[in-house]
Amino acid sequence: MPDAEPLRSEWITLQDNYEQYEKGGLIIKLLAVVLCAAGFVLAPNILVIVFLLLVLWLQEGIFRTSQARLGARIVRIEQGLLAGEGVAFQLHSEWLASRPGTFGLLAEYACSALRPTVAFPHAALLALSALQFVLSGK
Repeated sequence: MPDAEPLRSEWITLQDNYEQYEKGGLIIKLLAVVLCAAGFVLAPNILVIVFLLLVLWLQEGIFRTSQARLGARIVRIEQGLLAGEGVAFQLHSEWLASRPGTFGLLAEYACSALRPTVAFPHAALLALSALQFVLSGK
């Protein structure tokens, strides 16, 4: 087997980055909750709140797509280490080789945004905003 140390180093780095994406996703979710709560208290135009919630939801979808790419590379590294083979430091080369076109990339973002762990709390906040809109009669 080639020297496994570069693969181990890459795995550690990517795993740390993967966990940072988890923290960032949580921050986006918390920002959406705070934005929604502040919007209800301050009573600005509910459509502005809905638009901003949609932007945050899409942003988290984009964020999670990047995280998924790291996860896919981590799995390949683990498989390479298990099999006694693999080439280290190929994250971007692998991604560029399999990069979809514009519409494929947009579909990736949408799929990430629709995963239940991403959609919550965004979908719930949008539903709450819609209910607030209906109840306020605006």
